[in-house]
Amino acid sequence: MKDLNTEKKIAVLIDADNATRQKLGPILDELSKHGHLVVKKAYGDWSKDSLKNWPATLNEHAIDSVQQFAYTTGKNATDSKMIIDAMDLLYTDKFDAFAIVSSDSDFTALATRLRTSEIYVFGFGENKTPTAFRNACDDFVFTENLGEEPKPIKADKYARSAVKKLLIKAWEDQSSDDGWLDLGQAGNVLKRQRPDFDHRSFGAKTFAEFVKSFSPSITVDRISRVKGKPRVAAMKVN
Repeated sequence: MKDLNTEKKIAVLIDADNATRQKLGPILDELSKHGHLVVKKAYGDWSKDSLKNWPATLNEHAIDSVQQFAYTTGKNATDSKMIIDAMDLLYTDKFDAFAIVSSDSDFTALATRLRTSEIYVFGFGENKTPTAFRNACDDFVFTENLGEEPKPIKADKYARSAVKKLLIKAWEDQSSDDGWLDLGQAGNVLKRQRPDFDHRSFGAKTFAEFVKSFSPSITVDRISRVKGKPRVAAMKVN
């Protein structure tokens, strides 16, 4: 997969039928940390009463609106149009990452297809989003965790225990000779195994704070492996 540590070109595709307009600003802010948002499109039938407040929000965030009427009752033409446009954008070979904003499992196959082309896939959806779509993304973010007044997902103790096991396994596999594993590296390993992991779901403000919560079985400290180099945050299993 392509590295997102440098400025990357991102295409943002929003399923208005299965997204919350109040979260669009926080979603775009989150994505802006990773690169330049070249394309921003939202799909829906804007004549529907349920979407009547969307146009103003889309204009505020400079998001292009794509009108899609339903061809048949009970069938979602919006999904089909969004998937077709995603493939057209993919074939331009101009984008390093795609962001799919939806809580609908219908985009699972799209996310999987994009990743086969070495495109990094962000997913944004509510806690109700099916696991299949969440795991098809490289990074899935619960929208409840975003915004000025987020309502974080309260992960249960079983989820916390599962994440702890993954952290310990990462340390066992990748810690250096001095017994430490950089937190950034640990976070990357964790995301590859659980794309929907988010420290905010566990009430932590940072990843380091989350890992520190496992003390004393896991120690977090700032270490310096090379003289004169900046100290880095790292973890060690005791």
